[in-house]
Amino acid sequence: MAKRPVDRRKPYVRIADDLRRDIASGVYPVGETLPPGAKLAEKYRVSGMTVSNAIAVLRDEGLVTTRQGARGATVIATPDAQQAGEAPPERSEEFQLLFTQLQEIRGQLGRLGARLDDLDERTRDL
Repeated sequence: MAKRPVDRRKPYVRIADDLRRDIASGVYPVGETLPPGAKLAEKYRVSGMTVSNAIAVLRDEGLVTTRQGARGATVIATPDAQQAGEAPPERSEEFQLLFTQLQEIRGQLGRLGARLDDLDERTRDL
């Protein structure tokens, strides 16, 4: 029985590679938010700092953007576009403002959805 080769890459590199592959395959399309760091840390069984390092790699590659206080990084480009030598499109100030507002609305909708789920759970037996 042959042994599987040991992956000697650092954990944050493996996570960045997995997320990059997911972005390229459309699991996380442009405009979509990656899962929060805590969920990724749980999935990969690593610390939050390791996940932060993986996200930093993708941010440095121009694939995601992060905002302080936001839950998860947002995909802004795909690896195939980066490999094709395309520079990330310049974003106008108006686009950035609208994109930020959209992210805030998505966050609010997520919180409202969670509250509705909680209310449904509480009132299920009434």
